[in-house]
Amino acid sequence: MPDRRDGGPIPPVSNSSASCAPHSAAIANACDAHLHIYDPCFAAIAPVVANATVEDYRGVQGLLGTSRAVIVQPRCYGTDNSATLDAIRKLGFANARGVAVVRPDVTDETLHALHAGGIRGIRFSLYTEAHAVVGFEMVEALANRVAELGWHLQLHWTADQIVAHRDLLARLRTPLVFDHLARLPLPEGTTHPAFALVSGLLAGGNAWLKLSGAYLDSVVGAAGRYADIDPVAMAWVRTAPERLVWGSDWPHSTETRVKPDDALLYDLLAHWTDTDAERQRILVDNPALLYGFETA
Repeated sequence: MPDRRDGGPIPPVSNSSASCAPHSAAIANACDAHLHIYDPCFAAIAPVVANATVEDYRGVQGLLGTSRAVIVQPRCYGTDNSATLDAIRKLGFANARGVAVVRPDVTDETLHALHAGGIRGIRFSLYTEAHAVVGFEMVEALANRVAELGWHLQLHWTADQIVAHRDLLARLRTPLVFDHLARLPLPEGTTHPAFALVSGLLAGGNAWLKLSGAYLDSVVGAAGRYADIDPVAMAWVRTAPERLVWGSDWPHSTETRVKPDDALLYDLLAHWTDTDAERQRILVDNPALLYGFETA
């Protein structure tokens, strides 16, 4: 792995087990394209993650050297996107965008207000349907509603769900963003049919994929530096480097015992890519195109 920073000790970072700086170099205008903000100032329908406000997240930016961010609406706020909009405002529209959660009864007025506030997509987190506030039956109708705004659909689905809904995905003309490496399970990895399906969508130019959440499907875990996920991530980089973005998934709400090391998660991208040009593309150029950041 490249050794370009001193990797020296750092102050504690909220919701992270990082104890030293990343080894891989910081890049100007790098984007963390997947994170959540939890602010106790806003009413929630489920428990929130503590110490995960915008001010807490600034510590992550300081650690990683990222300056752009995409805030993804967390499940605990349902379809009230106020906390996400507030986070975009605090981070600044020049450097922040958001992904909302809405239902088919959302008004056009609300959609336009969300767009003005920096929202550029809607999320369908159906990996665990029992806790979802949206459903598969809503996907197509909402895709048609947000198409005119130029938004995308962000899909946190299991690999099996992706395959089961392949006909739906083929019909959609709204851009698609697959969460967390498309959640390919191990040991199947790239032999799972979802890999070929998503690869085809990426090649067609209507889809993107997030290199995020390496810990979600890893069996070896942090002790093994998530090495069993390497073949999956590297396969995505070989397949479609021009359709990938990277995200920290901070504050790692699924990890309730020990939080991941965000410096390690950032360094994984350098391990998965072959060149600085690929990292530049994934951290800067691709998210600028997908989320509408300035390219200069």
